[in-house]
Amino acid sequence: MSSGRTRVLRPEELGEEDREHWRELRAKSPSPRSPFMEPEFAVAVGRVRPAARVAVLQEDGETAGFLPFERGPLGQGRAIGLGVSDRQGAVLRQGPAPDVRALLRSCALSSFAFDTLEAEQTLFTPYAAEPHAAPVIDVAGGYPAYEEVLRARSPKFLKTTLAKERRLGRQVGDVRFVFDERDPAVLRTLMAWKSAQYRRTGRRDRFVRQWITRLLHGLAATRAPECAGTLSVLYAGGRPVAAHFGLRSATVLACWFPAYDPAYAKYSPGLVLHLRMAEAAAAAGIGLLDLGRGAAEYKDSLKTGELTVYEGAATRPGTGAVLHRLGREPVRRTHAFVRARPRLAAAAAGVLRGVGRVRRVGDSL
Repeated sequence: MSSGRTRVLRPEELGEEDREHWRELRAKSPSPRSPFMEPEFAVAVGRVRPAARVAVLQEDGETAGFLPFERGPLGQGRAIGLGVSDRQGAVLRQGPAPDVRALLRSCALSSFAFDTLEAEQTLFTPYAAEPHAAPVIDVAGGYPAYEEVLRARSPKFLKTTLAKERRLGRQVGDVRFVFDERDPAVLRTLMAWKSAQYRRTGRRDRFVRQWITRLLHGLAATRAPECAGTLSVLYAGGRPVAAHFGLRSATVLACWFPAYDPAYAKYSPGLVLHLRMAEAAAAAGIGLLDLGRGAAEYKDSLKTGELTVYEGAATRPGTGAVLHRLGREPVRRTHAFVRARPRLAAAAAGVLRGVGRVRRVGDSL
């Protein structure tokens, strides 16, 4: 497909006809229908990120696709919501792909960086520098079938987790699960737990960035059929002990921000929460829980399989492309080097935990 004509708009400037066309194209995509790839997510990011844009691709007088992105200095582009979005790429009709460099030029971009590109994104996968696994839970066959998978693969894990759930009920109080909690106070509690977790593990607290906090509050109020903010909460004795905020479409629950109260850690409330989320998702007709890119012990315990996502950047000649390579590539390669060496990765994790301990000591002074 030739580059055709491209309109570049702020996400909120998309008309309802454009949004409906976007949804129709996503419905025809072979990829799982991640809510991060819907127009509602782009609009929510646009409200908190002034540099957010959507390129509307037109060919022969018809809309041929959409590319949501953010534009930085010297035209350095990135996937919209990069750093928090768990699925990225263009939304295109079937057929020949546009010329990437011509598309970037029409968007006044020198580069387009991504870190969780869909595997089916043939437009950008030639520019991928590294693949990553994104664990998933398949509940298309129903929750009992998922439990059978866990029981066959790791009977001790399932038995132990369910026993801890029962013990939580006996020792703390009645256990109750809400799949779609609407109380904003619980969302604030979840963010506080997550911030504390980031600090304990020596990682950067995402919620220090006001745009991320505002984005979550905005998405919590989003109720579109293919992109709805979903706050799931595990209660015991009338108080929240674990919670998760994510996005769901009709077929995919994108797991995003899980956390729990450390005071109840011995009951593994986070694992119990994820089992109840899988059960509720299956009952709602959702077939896939996407646990997101990255390795974690709890993901290994819960997953039934993995999807592949990609990290990299499409570039065109120019100063901005050079700056992208100088700014991002050394960091990406360092992270890849560490991940590929388990002993080094373990040592790095230990350093981060040490940083977290220092932070806690500083906070107590």
